[in-house]
Amino acid sequence: MLESKIIAAQSDENFIERMRFESEIISDIDIAKIEFESVQFIQCQFNKCDFSKASFYNSVFDNCNFANCIFIGSYWKGSKILTCKGDGSNFIKSHMKETSLTGSSFRYANFSSSVLENCAIHDCNFMEALLSEIRLKKPTLKEVNFTGADFFKTSLKDIDLSDCIIDGMIVSDTRNELRGAIVNAWQATELAARFLGIKII
Repeated sequence: MLESKIIAAQSDENFIERMRFESEIISDIDIAKIEFESVQFIQCQFNKCDFSKASFYNSVFDNCNFANCIFIGSYWKGSKILTCKGDGSNFIKSHMKETSLTGSSFRYANFSSSVLENCAIHDCNFMEALLSEIRLKKPTLKEVNFTGADFFKTSLKDIDLSDCIIDGMIVSDTRNELRGAIVNAWQATELAARFLGIKII
């Protein structure tokens, strides 16, 4: 059903709205530039699918797997990603606005040059993800694992990281990315020790 709807949208107006897709499995499908409005994806699996420049308005991905899929230049507004697997996915130059990511994994995912505006990220895994040159506007970050994530040239000024894991996060030699960031006392000690070469016993 989902695949046929996508094919139909490609040949028509590139628009799918007010639909629910459950337990669908699709592979190697070009989903680029399709606009989804109030669409629910429940327990769906996407294998090697290309969502480049697709748009998602008030849509939901719930317990889906879109690992290693392409979302380059995608646009999200008022949408939700819940308990999903997006490891290795490519979100370069995507724009997420008023969108929530909860209980999901984005290990090794690439969000470089993206914009996250008024987004809520809770209980997500961004270990070793590429988050370079991102613009973060008023995000809410809770229990996010940023271990080894690359924040090169991403300003963290006024960003509250105090409830996140930031061990081994990658920044530039000047460490300008961290200026004005909000961290807890333990994180501040760890960062100081790491960047100043101090050994804590």
